[in-house]
Amino acid sequence: MKKEDLRIVYMGTPDFAVESLKALVEGGYQVVGVVTMPDKPMGRHMSELQSSPVKQYAVSKGIPVLQPEKLKDEEFLAALRDLQADLQIVVAFRMLPEVVWNMPRLGTFNLHASLLPQYRGAAPINWAVIHGETETGATTFFLTHEIDTGKIILQKRIPIADTANVGIVHDALMKMGAGLVIETVDLLLTGQIEGVPQETFYTHPEELRAAPKIFKETCRIDWNQPVKKIYDLIRGLSPYPAAWTELLYPEGKRVILKIYESEKRYESHTFPVGTIHTDQKTYLNIAVPDGFLRLKIVQPAGKKRMNITDFLNGNRGIEKYKVE
Repeated sequence: MKKEDLRIVYMGTPDFAVESLKALVEGGYQVVGVVTMPDKPMGRHMSELQSSPVKQYAVSKGIPVLQPEKLKDEEFLAALRDLQADLQIVVAFRMLPEVVWNMPRLGTFNLHASLLPQYRGAAPINWAVIHGETETGATTFFLTHEIDTGKIILQKRIPIADTANVGIVHDALMKMGAGLVIETVDLLLTGQIEGVPQETFYTHPEELRAAPKIFKETCRIDWNQPVKKIYDLIRGLSPYPAAWTELLYPEGKRVILKIYESEKRYESHTFPVGTIHTDQKTYLNIAVPDGFLRLKIVQPAGKKRMNITDFLNGNRGIEKYKVE
């Protein structure tokens, strides 16, 4: 079968998923439909509806769009069958029921932003950076009953620089992943791939790391941790959702401070954890057990993101505060 004759249904929602859809469309593949999340209420009174990035791109290209509330809804399933897809591709979407992923004759494959079986779950890019990994990658695999456990088709690796935040890694994986989707489709067109069980990629299941959803408390900094661990947490949550701490004023007032960029400073000292050291002009260091974390870009509650010099200009006497 030629690629122009292969009928593809694409499933995805965020910006990360647009790049792969764009690669398929611009590569001359026949995308007969897109499945994405329902529009979200937005605005002050929640009266405006915001389409997903994938829907916006699909509409701009005249591709039919399905937006089911429930993936087992009979009306949705009938509409999906009517598209007569040979193959379904999933990039950053929801967990599919078997009635959906088992529908096309060539099955359904997923692009996951990790080197499976490592970092199964909702936030693989964040957790790879948070754990200080020096490389990550993307994997295409066939969907099956358990999430992120199907047979692996292809994998590619990219390095993670010690200075890279999750935004940088996200964008690199987004572009690399789009190419991997195309390679996977071309491989499936040959009819010579069955996939490799993930169990063949590891011998010690206890060494596998998960990538669960990120919650607010996940992002709170524990200043009793080593400087490298805090540094990696900050870049693993930057630019979104952002690591945070509480500034404790001398009079007891507390203000949330988000931290987007920092530097590691390894140094022996006897200062209590969480104390602030600054020249009130160019730097702000926070004491941790094995050194200091130097803050570079921050955002106080209710204000815009700013570099540390601007923050210090508006917070005279901050050396009397501490963080918790």
